[in-house]
Amino acid sequence: MNRFLEILCCLIAGTIALPFFLAGCVIVLFSVGRPLFFGQRRAGCNGRVFRIWKLRTMSDTRDQSGALLPDSERQTKTTKLLRRVRLDEMPQLVIILRGDMALVGPRPLLPETIEEFGDNGRVRCTVRPGLTGWAQVSGNTALSNDEKLKLDLWYVAHRSLSLDLKILFETIMVALAGEHKRPDRIQAADNWLDSRKETPA
Repeated sequence: MNRFLEILCCLIAGTIALPFFLAGCVIVLFSVGRPLFFGQRRAGCNGRVFRIWKLRTMSDTRDQSGALLPDSERQTKTTKLLRRVRLDEMPQLVIILRGDMALVGPRPLLPETIEEFGDNGRVRCTVRPGLTGWAQVSGNTALSNDEKLKLDLWYVAHRSLSLDLKILFETIMVALAGEHKRPDRIQAADNWLDSRKETPA
């Protein structure tokens, strides 16, 4: 997807989503309180570190020893809905306009996680991280980290305008119908990775 089309899509999506985003801010305020936003360092294209922002959908509730409770216990029904329809990700449209992220690409991860991936992490970071990606429309939370990495690497090697548009369309469908694991896509990524290993240098 070229930069002009990406910016145009961001402006249209931001305009449409703005009333829902403002409603989401109110939901967060009354569900989990302040601050409204969650920020964290993430690795971008070529490993360049930037700060990502989301609507905060989890409280800071801790157990008796002071450790944070599991994610599922720190969300409310309404903030879970915000996550499902991706409204919590809307602040990232500004980051896309700034150029640190893309509409479509592998989701931005912690720099330490990218380091742990080794060479695969460097390949994954040859493109800008995305608001949504191939792994997110192929199972997302139902996938293991290894499966997500394989799908991300497959995307980097096969990305195109038609694939990006397909992912954007499927992102809307996932928000409406929920996440469903796609074993066929995981198998295709596995087969592609195996074929790369078998190809002589």
